[in-house]
Amino acid sequence: MKHLFALNKYFAKYKWHLLLGILFVSIYRFCSILIPQTIRDALDFVFSKVEETKKIGEVSGSFSALYGSDILSYSLKMIGFAIIMGIFMFLMRQTIIVMSRLVEYDLRKEIYNHYQKLDAAFYKRNKTGDLMSRITEDVSKVRMYLGPALLYGINLIALFVIVIIAMFKVSPTLSFYTLLPLPFLSISIYYVSRIINKKSEAIQIQLAKLTSISQEVYSGIRVVKSYVKTNEFLQFFDDESETFKQKSLDLARVNALFFPLMILLIGLSTLLTIYMGGILVSRGEITNGNIAEFIIYVNYLTWPFTSIGWIASLIQQAEASQKRINEFLDTKPEIHDHKRLITPFQGNIVFKEVSFTYKDSGIKALDNISFEVKQGQKLAIVGLTASGKSTIADLLLRTYDIDKGEILIDNIPIENHEIAHLRKSIGYVPQDIFLFSDTIQNNISFGAHDASMDKIKQMAEEVVVHEDIESFPQKYQTIVGERGVSLSGGQKQRISIARALLKNPAIVILDDSLSAVDTKTEHKINHYLENELKGRTSIIITHRLSSLNNYDHIIVLDEGKIIEEGSHDDLVRKNGKYAEMLEKQKYEYNS
Repeated sequence: MKHLFALNKYFAKYKWHLLLGILFVSIYRFCSILIPQTIRDALDFVFSKVEETKKIGEVSGSFSALYGSDILSYSLKMIGFAIIMGIFMFLMRQTIIVMSRLVEYDLRKEIYNHYQKLDAAFYKRNKTGDLMSRITEDVSKVRMYLGPALLYGINLIALFVIVIIAMFKVSPTLSFYTLLPLPFLSISIYYVSRIINKKSEAIQIQLAKLTSISQEVYSGIRVVKSYVKTNEFLQFFDDESETFKQKSLDLARVNALFFPLMILLIGLSTLLTIYMGGILVSRGEITNGNIAEFIIYVNYLTWPFTSIGWIASLIQQAEASQKRINEFLDTKPEIHDHKRLITPFQGNIVFKEVSFTYKDSGIKALDNISFEVKQGQKLAIVGLTASGKSTIADLLLRTYDIDKGEILIDNIPIENHEIAHLRKSIGYVPQDIFLFSDTIQNNISFGAHDASMDKIKQMAEEVVVHEDIESFPQKYQTIVGERGVSLSGGQKQRISIARALLKNPAIVILDDSLSAVDTKTEHKINHYLENELKGRTSIIITHRLSSLNNYDHIIVLDEGKIIEEGSHDDLVRKNGKYAEMLEKQKYEYNS
């Protein structure tokens, strides 16, 4: 259970729920043994009176008339104990089960918060479905340990201690024979629980795989359908589901063998109780009522001891799930704050001999890059696909840390700026546009929740998307669907630009953010950006070169290196790679 030790902090947090739960369980179980003792006293009373009647002979009145009030008092005692047990059963569930729900909430929140702290490299290594599985299915398995398994475990311990004490007080000999099968039960539980642990972990891993497959297919359903691959994916999912079914059946078979074994051993205890009890009664060492008392004790132990297998299964499943949760919670973000400086950004950016290689793939994205952008200047970055353009944006956002060189913002190393402050000061429109499944209004105001509706509409007008929005039946309250699925590519890009500019950042980075709009719309947006970006440092990553005439500086990347740089006119005069790309685009446009 070493991986479950990570939950001890929650037991400390909710210690009063746990302690009161233990107290209520103990009282509940103490009252429960009073019932068989009352039955013992009632039977002994009846047997003694019957014997007296036999010795005396005839008595005046019927047996019920003579002793009915005494028998009624025993019955009322048992009813009273049952009511008290019911009250404390309610209270123990209101403490321990409620505690498990509170811990479940805290654990999900902890995992969710930790996910948000982890860097981009982590999300490249792990599938979304697996992340979802750990925060849903795995946490649910852990909750079963914190609630039912813990409750019945405490119940079992309390019952075992109280019943054993009560049994040995009556007859150590009979207690020994009654409990004789239990060590064999313990040994079987030990071996079977190890098998359950391995099978449970395999089941959780397979479940995460199924979740990942589902998430990917649902996210890319249009691609799947357009390539007519639905039947192939259905077959693939069916095969993986079959694997999950077989693994689950393997676990069910273990439990199916385990439970009858325990019932057999408990039944053996009952037989030994009756047999040895009869011998001891004949010797006069115990009474007839004691046999009935012991049979009830054995039946008390039947469900808890039978539930040991179920509890062991829950604990082992929780252990496997908590191990998977701990793997992520123990993962430390590679990107973290150093000096946490928070200063107003002016927007001076310097790259000094910067090199960067993606660790997972080993691809060298940037090789000894150096350039400078002063406050208020506009820099354009152009180049072929996979030349390292978007990597520069990632490094400015500290999505990754560089391998070599130095990045300065306002003459301060980028790693010394507080990450949250750095990212708040940058308006970023990524190449892969992402919109939340929410209203258009909330998507635009995502970075500035206090923005007025007038300001949102003004920004939408500036990026030429207001008329499109007004044409929708719900206008700005239109739900865009998952990842903005109900919008066109150009609409998503313009909404994303509005979202970035609305928060009034000191630095603006647009990564090929106008690739899906027509030339006329692009011209309108560029005209707005020329005025809007005055006084702000802006970096535009683009494949379209026709709109770069007014940029202060342009750098041309190829295989992670700067091969050309200068103004638009300078680069045209050089008649190098930039001029070649420009001529090619003019030819393609005219043709």
